[in-house]
Amino acid sequence: MNNEIRWKQRFQNFEKSYEVFQRRINEYQGNNNVEAYQMALIQSFEITIELSWKMLKDYLQNAGTKVNSPKQVIRQSFQFEIISNGEKWMEALELRNLTTHTYDEETAIKVLNFVSGDFYLIIRDLYFDLKKEL
Repeated sequence: MNNEIRWKQRFQNFEKSYEVFQRRINEYQGNNNVEAYQMALIQSFEITIELSWKMLKDYLQNAGTKVNSPKQVIRQSFQFEIISNGEKWMEALELRNLTTHTYDEETAIKVLNFVSGDFYLIIRDLYFDLKKEL
């Protein structure tokens, strides 16, 4: 499949996830003490970060760069200035790994604080930057 088409198709899936993520952020900010909204936001974060790195991988491959792992994708995306704040992206990957393998209240609070703050900003920037390229 043509790499240009592939990243654009992947963007469509990412966009749907981003829109759901935006709704979960809004719900959480209005009711941050409701467990259902907390869990929904964490789940949406997990899906959105997964789709974002895979979309970036296809984007990089379209540009002729071979990458495989999420960390490689983030490093190359930062190096090529597709994303800013590579440290926050790496933190997002680490937190995604924590949420998918364990659950405890302390981790959940840490993730919720990160997701509703730093992650929201970097994922929003990625969405709008790549949307311009379609």
